[in-house]
Amino acid sequence: MEWLFQRCHKEAAFHSVFRSVLLMSCVLLVLSVSMYPGLWSIGVQLHSAFTGSYVPGHHSVLLVNSPNEQTAKDIGRAIMERRLAASINILSRISTMFYWKGEIQDSSEILMLVKTKTSRIQQVIDYVRSVHPYANPEVLSFPVKDGSLAYMRWMDEAIPDD
Repeated sequence: MEWLFQRCHKEAAFHSVFRSVLLMSCVLLVLSVSMYPGLWSIGVQLHSAFTGSYVPGHHSVLLVNSPNEQTAKDIGRAIMERRLAASINILSRISTMFYWKGEIQDSSEILMLVKTKTSRIQQVIDYVRSVHPYANPEVLSFPVKDGSLAYMRWMDEAIPDD
């Protein structure tokens, strides 16, 4: 009978340890998911520090067209004030052709190049859509494949983590 008691005691101890490990694993999983953007950024910085190379896709460039320079400046300044981008270039007067309501349109616009972290793209898109005068503003993003590591580090410092 004593052997049965010892076996039950060992199984109970095993189940207790198993539950503790499972609980800790769940807590770590929840923390990891909730801190994902911050962890990703730290991981990218550690990778860059140890390897001296850039992690492709961590930064992106967005193209945003505006009807005039003042609109581009207003949208650009608001994006910068919200710390959603490290830098914005405003290129004056570009010629644009596009289909709109079944016809080819020809106009001039202002092009903005918005340089940001890839994790901030959706916030930039949402903001632009909320204030842009066009019904369907152009916002296209392109991941940065490579570039100056010093510039990328500066971008990381300029744009806070989520």
